[in-house]
Parts: sequence; structure tokens; C-alpha cells
Amino acid sequence: MTDSTERFGDRVRDYVLHRPRYPKELVAALAREGLTRDAAVADVGSGTGISARMLIDAGYEVFAIEPNGPMRAAAEAELAGSPLFHSVNGTAEATTLAARSVGAVLAAQAFHWFDPPRALAEMRRILRAPGVVALVWNERRTGTALLDAYERALFEHGLDYGSVRHQDTASPTMLASFFGTIPFTTLVLPNAQRLDRAGLFGRARSSSYVPQKGHSKHDAMMHALGELFDRHQTDGHVTFDYDTRVYVAAIPL
Repeated sequence: MTDSTERFGDRVRDYVLHRPRYPKELVAALAREGLTRDAAVADVGSGTGISARMLIDAGYEVFAIEPNGPMRAAAEAELAGSPLFHSVNGTAEATTLAARSVGAVLAAQAFHWFDPPRALAEMRRILRAPGVVALVWNERRTGTALLDAYERALFEHGLDYGSVRHQDTASPTMLASFFGTIPFTTLVLPNAQRLDRAGLFGRARSSSYVPQKGHSKHDAMMHALGELFDRHQTDGHVTFDYDTRVYVAAIPL
């Protein structure tokens, strides 16, 4: 398997254009859990800047920690004009930030790639009060004809989807390996992504387990997606429903 820090490097454009955003209620929910206006945020595994943009738009200073060069460059192209944005070449286990330099850490759609004990140690090092840590995932729902058909297509025509599908979320074991005895709050926020035909194809291509052009499974995957769209579209669009799951705690410093 490709090193997780490089896994999405060849999918940056589709990631920028077609990955789901986060619900507008997320920042307000984090504020209720202790995220203060003066808390600089380390956005760890910040990717192309989707979560960083959300925080900056809400007025937070953001240190975007991303080891993947192409993804980091995409975030810089989008956000470098903001004085609240700082791009950092680092990892969850070695952010390069100074000790006690941020009031909060966010990991959006990224924590499953971290080494939990080492990441927690690094977060303790860089955090100051209020010491808020939030782990966030957009989890695609199943249980509708559209979303179940998409799931079947990924299993049938994807690459390593069967082995990574449960990594792209938070298991009780994963959470326990990070939080240990630290109490945390679980929030679930509804989210949705409306996609036209090109958007559906781009959403699929942004996932590392979907075969790229030139791969022997690529054409079959694209054909399956086309059939899926034609069968389930309404007014030229389909909708992917998500649960945005948030695990948030104040880390003892």
C-alpha cells in the first residue's frame, strides 16, 4: 500500500473540487465544546484546505499541518492570501510547531492515518489552554438505493476498498488508543453533497481506492458509475448523505 502521507498526491484536483465539505454547524458545535475565538488551531492532516477554509471563514487562525506536497500546495493556492493561514510541512506525530503554540487541534478526515499515542504526545506538547482536540469524519451513509449501489460498485471495481473502508472512520479501538481515560463528547451532524454527473465521477476519483485512468479496472468502474447516475438522478443530480461525526475533548495539559 502507498505510504499514507502520499496516498492522495495524484488525486488533488478531484479532492479540491469534489470532496464533501463540513456542515456549517460544526464550528458552532466546537465552540460550545470549548473552542474559543482566541484559540489558534492546528489543522492536522489538513489536506487541500477544506477544513482550514471553514475555520478561517469563522475567524480562526489556522496552522495547516500537511505532509503531502501536492495537497499542501493546493491549500496554499486557495488560502495563502489570508493572514490567518499558515502552511506547515509536518505530520501529526511531528508538527514542527512550537510548544504551547495553539489552543486547539482539529483532525478532519485524517486521524485514521495517525499513530494515536505519538499523535497525542505531540498534541499535548503544542497545546495550551483550552486544549481542545476534535477528531472529525464525514461518514457516507448507506441504506438507500443510490448509496447502496455506490457501495457495491466500490467493492466490485475498487482497488483496496474492502481493506480500507473501515479505516476511514473512527472505531472504538481507535478512539480508545487515543483518548484512553480522557472523557470525550460525541456529536453527530447531518451533512449532504449534491452532485451532477461530473461531480459523481470526480467524487469517486478523489478516493484512493478508485482506479485511475489506465488501470485495468478503471473503465468498468466508470461504466458502473454512469449506470448508477442514470438510474438514480433527479433533475440531473444525485445526493450523497453523510453523518459528520465529531469526537471532541479538552486534553489535560
